[in-house]
Amino acid sequence: MRAVIDLHTHSRESDGSEPPAAVVERAAAAGCRAVALTDHDTMAGVPEAAATARSAGIELVSGCELSCLGPAPAGGAAAGGAHVLVYFAEGADGPLHDELVRLRGDRARRNRAMIERLQAAGLPVTWDAVVARAGSAEGVGRPHVAAVLVELGAAHDAQDAFDRWLVPGRPGYVPKARLRPADVAGLALAAGGVAVLAHPLSLGLAPAELDRAVAELAAAGFAGIEAVYARYRPDQRRQLERLARRHGLVPTGGSDAHGAFTPDLAVGVGTGDLDVPDDRLDELAARRPG
Repeated sequence: MRAVIDLHTHSRESDGSEPPAAVVERAAAAGCRAVALTDHDTMAGVPEAAATARSAGIELVSGCELSCLGPAPAGGAAAGGAHVLVYFAEGADGPLHDELVRLRGDRARRNRAMIERLQAAGLPVTWDAVVARAGSAEGVGRPHVAAVLVELGAAHDAQDAFDRWLVPGRPGYVPKARLRPADVAGLALAAGGVAVLAHPLSLGLAPAELDRAVAELAAAGFAGIEAVYARYRPDQRRQLERLARRHGLVPTGGSDAHGAFTPDLAVGVGTGDLDVPDDRLDELAARRPG
């Protein structure tokens, strides 16, 4: 059987439901050779995940996920936000570390403002209830707010909570700080790592515009795009792999599993057909600076 990898997972250090160790254990049980922990705006879970990976006999790729401004279609305004995955970053200080600290501060501000807006809309959401769902104040994110809204009967399920309350234009939405993708690529390279565009189809661009955007990211120093994404159809994955290769980028992949917050996605297997060849990790590692 071909070895596989999962380069997109989340723990309760950001908006997942499980501790970093459990994410790694699930990857090992799924037969992964390697797994990347890519929590939003933080690498706090990496030490715990790395220790578990050593015990489990698999490789842990240090990572994080940052929110960015989306590329603008030709002649138009910027599209929706883009997400960028950073891999192999080294050290506990430096520009990337400083930016993660700033983003976490903005996340904390945003979380408090979100709850205040929901309270102003007449919902009895409390900070303590959301923190209890997240496991810590540092790990609070919109999925935890959504879970509390479901518990309060303000939504049928998590997706309904987002659609009713937590997306742009809805009462609880609060925008977050976003970087430019090129800036993230620079931060990643300065930290000894690489940058990869996550779930490219979420940009909502037409094929020609997506091609142009990927070309710009390649020129800005990106190493890859996430082609083998758990929720993409086989034909979409193939198209994105061709797009990546056309621009000299690595077609990576991952589950984007968030534990109980994404019950249809499992670490290592996604919806059941995730198959990211492990040589893609070797290709990514070869793109590291120096």
